[in-house]
Amino acid sequence: MLEILYQDDDLVAVNKPANLAVHRSTFVGPDDAFLIDLLREQVEGRLHLAHRLDRATSGVLLVARSPEVAGLMGEQFMGRTVSKRYLAVVRGWPDPAEGTIDYPLPGSRDTGPRRDATTDYRQLATVEVDIPLGRYEKQRYALVVAEPRTGRFRQIRKHFAHIHHPIVGDSQHGRGDHNRLYKQHFNSHRLLLHAERLMFTHPVSGQPMAISASLDETWARLVERFGWQDAFPLS
Repeated sequence: MLEILYQDDDLVAVNKPANLAVHRSTFVGPDDAFLIDLLREQVEGRLHLAHRLDRATSGVLLVARSPEVAGLMGEQFMGRTVSKRYLAVVRGWPDPAEGTIDYPLPGSRDTGPRRDATTDYRQLATVEVDIPLGRYEKQRYALVVAEPRTGRFRQIRKHFAHIHHPIVGDSQHGRGDHNRLYKQHFNSHRLLLHAERLMFTHPVSGQPMAISASLDETWARLVERFGWQDAFPLS
């Protein structure tokens, strides 16, 4: 069962699990499960995606109950009036600890034209673990919050890789040795990127909305092990 975070006559918000594809595409197999199909088993009526998350990413996903509402939400996303906040665990400690990544990105095809892409980030907590890897006896990781101003394909993942602090668990843009370390020592088999909060204007009522999604078991276990509890709740 999907965790439903909010629902009314116009919108449904769910806490998307990691490694669950949102809908059918050329990137997933024919036998895979899809979030939109699972949600149709829980919620009656028509459902239309208002936006998307990568298969590997967890967190707040917004679904409209009509194409008209989906269109209105699409206008907010295109107009950059929706505030999106993500949590991520990255390799190393970013320096500076707070800043903006301004680096143009292509679309889903790396050979396509690059368009402006900007992500604000802030380091929330750090950890140093006594596990040798390569030429280092200890490994450093940071818990960061990322707020993308634009919505390019895999923007947050590509931006942190660009500043040499890839997200742990990212098989496309990250570091395989650190991904394996998390699997072997911390039982973490997922991309550590979570859409924690979505803020927008309700497309019908006009009311301000703020919907948050809790962390899954893998995240919660790492937060406790690394002593990052003081970083929550987020300000």
